[in-house]
Amino acid sequence: MIVDTHAHLTHGKFAGDLSQVLDRAMASGVNAVISIGDTVASSERAVEQSLADSRLFSTAGIHPHHAKEWGPEAQTVLRRLITSHRPPGQPVNRLVAVGEIGLDYHYDLAPREAQVEAFRAQIALALEVDLPIVVHCRKSKDDIVHTLEQMQSGRLRGVVHCFTEDLATAQRLVDLGFHLGFGGIVTHRASESLRAVLRAIGLARVILETDAPYLAPLPHRGKRNEPAFTRDTAAFIAELLGLSLEDVARATTRNAIELFRLPIAA
Repeated sequence: MIVDTHAHLTHGKFAGDLSQVLDRAMASGVNAVISIGDTVASSERAVEQSLADSRLFSTAGIHPHHAKEWGPEAQTVLRRLITSHRPPGQPVNRLVAVGEIGLDYHYDLAPREAQVEAFRAQIALALEVDLPIVVHCRKSKDDIVHTLEQMQSGRLRGVVHCFTEDLATAQRLVDLGFHLGFGGIVTHRASESLRAVLRAIGLARVILETDAPYLAPLPHRGKRNEPAFTRDTAAFIAELLGLSLEDVARATTRNAIELFRLPIAA
């Protein structure tokens, strides 16, 4: 079993063939996929997808690109999605995390002050409802780690998805109890420094993802990424670390189940 912990299945590129995409994922050994919300609308849609298909779980959150959406109305919708009729200790509506949230100082599509406000507020919400967070970090690692250190109460948990930072940052995040999401980028020829990080930290805090439809791994680079390609990343990591595909699948799936409290068997 392999889990794709991060796919943007509400993207228009999946509008015409999502069922077939998921069929291909299952055929490749990817047995569960987390559909990511990154706006109010996509969060609602991700939850709907996970209700309609037992192969899917979902998240809800406001991405830093859309931080200007954050406000009373967005907070009300996210809180409803996350907390409505929530059974004790169980994810509601198959929703398993708050995210995608974080900071992006590369594109700066929203003012940094607005990004920080939305990030901190959604971390507080995650702590309130005892859900992990899915963190976007681009050109913002110092502020991300500082914020997580400030707000770590012993209960904050999550993943920095699409991890591409250095070993020192990886170690700080692991020390905070966070997981690191690895996807197709680790297979790209220019990513030797990222492969060195993975060799150094091992699989104890690693989970797999695609970030579909973006960032397809080799040999699919340039194509629409999809959950089935998680297997290619897993196979690449197995060869990199001198492990079997089964070893990588087992370790990363166990990590995903524990982090997101997925009601599936490893």
